[in-house]
Amino acid sequence: MEKPTVKIFAPASVANVGCGFDIFGFAIHGPGDIIEASLSDNPGVTILSIEGDQGKLPLIAEENTAGLAVLSMLETLGLSMKTGIDLKITKKMPMGSGLGSSAASSAGAVVAVNKLLGEPFDRMGLLPFAIRGETAASGSPHADNVAASLLGGFILVRRNDPPDVIPLKTPAKLFCTIIHPHIEIKTKDTRMILRKDVTLAKAVRQWGNVGAMVAGLMSGDYNLIGRSMDDEIIEPIRSVLIPGYDEMKAGALEAGALGFSISGAGPSVFALSASENTAEKIGKKAQHILTEMHLESDVYLSGINANGCVEIEN
Repeated sequence: MEKPTVKIFAPASVANVGCGFDIFGFAIHGPGDIIEASLSDNPGVTILSIEGDQGKLPLIAEENTAGLAVLSMLETLGLSMKTGIDLKITKKMPMGSGLGSSAASSAGAVVAVNKLLGEPFDRMGLLPFAIRGETAASGSPHADNVAASLLGGFILVRRNDPPDVIPLKTPAKLFCTIIHPHIEIKTKDTRMILRKDVTLAKAVRQWGNVGAMVAGLMSGDYNLIGRSMDDEIIEPIRSVLIPGYDEMKAGALEAGALGFSISGAGPSVFALSASENTAEKIGKKAQHILTEMHLESDVYLSGINANGCVEIEN
């Protein structure tokens, strides 16, 4: 007899969004992960397969973002010794890209298993488990990517533990261009190079930009959104790890971008714009710069993905 199975697509996401280190994130259309969950006769979580990872990800549940997230959920429900879950993971986005690859697996897994178990949690209720899963990849709990992938839309993380996440309204014509150079940067490594101390003057400017970004999004003020993306704290440190960063940023702004910054820990970068036509121009310009540097790249164009994780047909 065939066991009940749920298959979920979990979208990629952009985090930080310039000024909002660890507190802003939004889901995008296109790349993502597919998580297939089914009931098993063997208690606990078994990861049957991972496709598209070139053998880089662990199959041990406690060491895998999806596995750890589901284990956390089962423990909370008191089912860890009674219920068995089999997971199959298909990576449909580049790993180590700064597009929330580990977060998507974690988010997709908890949504799939929640549905298998009769949906004991709503989406916000799943967030603590998805965040717990993220610690397997990043070493610390943070909700920016995982909340965006799980909930969809543009989110603000007021607090990680316990999670307090606020969905933000976004203007209808806000587009994003994501450029992914074919190099890998690990989140754990990029967090280690960040400075622990920030001057008060820089902190005040950053707080001002965060508040202004929220105001710009809520009011549909594209100019304010662009001005608010300015980041003096994280971008100057991480951008040196990304080939052609300054040239791509200058080219994007010249092409009409509202703003340009690093997606998560990189190496992917992104630009926001107020039209799909501008988003296309930015992508072509940035990709040309990388090609001149003999670097291959992928370009994704997307509006803000309001859906988050969605069930797909088996």
